[in-house]
Amino acid sequence: MRLVLQLVARLFVVVILCLGAATVWATIDAHRSVDRATAASAERVSVALEALYWRELLLRSNRMREQLLPTPEWRTIETMALISPGICVRFEPAGAFEKPLCGQNKGIGQSPPRWFAATVQTLLGDHPAIVRPISTRTANAGSVSAAADPNAAIALAWQHILDNIHVALLMAVAIALLASLAIAHTLAPAQQIVAALQRMARGQYSTSLPRFRSMDLAMIGQAVGDLGDRLAQSMDERAALTRRLLEIRSDERRALARELHDEFGQNLTAILAFANTIETTSAREKDKSEVAQDARMISQATHRIMACLRDTLNRLRHPPAEELGLEACLVDLVDSWRSRNATQPMIQLDLKGDLADVRGAVAATAYRVAQECLTNSLRHSSARVIVLRIERRTGAENALLVHVEDDGGGDAAKVACSPGFGLTGIRERVAALGGSLSIADANRGVSVAATIPLAA
Repeated sequence: MRLVLQLVARLFVVVILCLGAATVWATIDAHRSVDRATAASAERVSVALEALYWRELLLRSNRMREQLLPTPEWRTIETMALISPGICVRFEPAGAFEKPLCGQNKGIGQSPPRWFAATVQTLLGDHPAIVRPISTRTANAGSVSAAADPNAAIALAWQHILDNIHVALLMAVAIALLASLAIAHTLAPAQQIVAALQRMARGQYSTSLPRFRSMDLAMIGQAVGDLGDRLAQSMDERAALTRRLLEIRSDERRALARELHDEFGQNLTAILAFANTIETTSAREKDKSEVAQDARMISQATHRIMACLRDTLNRLRHPPAEELGLEACLVDLVDSWRSRNATQPMIQLDLKGDLADVRGAVAATAYRVAQECLTNSLRHSSARVIVLRIERRTGAENALLVHVEDDGGGDAAKVACSPGFGLTGIRERVAALGGSLSIADANRGVSVAATIPLAA
């Protein structure tokens, strides 16, 4: 998952947790608000009845104080206005058949779900009754007792939660969206950094990144740029060393080819001449027929050794592609293999693009790749068809593609991990010119593709 999506997902989890905490807080606050409303209603009614008590005391001084309250005048609309919705007030001591005076219960909120009512009742309990004396200067005046209607209290709490949650939900959504946009904007340079790393993985080491506003991302971008420069420098040094190594190896191969030609070639020619002389001389004498047969076998073995030596010298000498051109040398290479294998496999040569001016190290490397791949396919597989494709790609790519594919089975992974010197050598040659070599499974065999930059 992308980093932006991970951060946004975590942000939404935090928002949901905060929303849940806000719901719990709103529930507790709603429960306490009912208690506060109960106490406020009891306080307001007690103050109103205290004023009514002293008025009755002054106007009817000839009456007993116990008979002053309650009076019918206290159960008025003005008194009900002092009582909060869902709160019921009772005068103590209460008279016979006297009902409490309750605030307006209708329309105070939606009917809450049963689970909510049961949860609030279990966790927060009932609302306690609030008792306030009518007058602190005389105990005979009585008291006011206010209590919350349970159903109305639950409805008020539910409505309070809905009001708060709607606001909290809108704020949470707004914060989540704005924070997501801020995160995406802040981490947008990360995509450029990832793209730069991907280009470096493909071999484009000198990758420049813009200056980012974020200090951390700017430091990462600077580190990536420095790493690319160091990798480019290291690859250039490695390519130079590899080219130097290949030059030394080529000199050694030429020297070895001269030694083999001068020493082994001459000695084998001498052995062949001696064997022919012995065979001719022994053939004249009938009693030495066995000697003639041995000499003939020596001649045959010498011819085989000389043929093997010629093949070795052809592989050791510098490929003629550097001087004669790539196309002519590839045609000659394929014709030589076809002449040795008259029946199978069938070798197809496919040349695309203008190869006339492809010379030098690029031509030599392409020739070596084709030579090694054909040799491996012919010697180590039961291929019936081998396709050798050479394509010159122009434009921005400007490279030479060498592709060899056979239908002889085989496992590309094992071939790629092969410790043989052949593949190692062509891989080093291609890398020295800044190219790439890939080995993959084909439809019925193995496919080897080398890309060599023509600017090398």
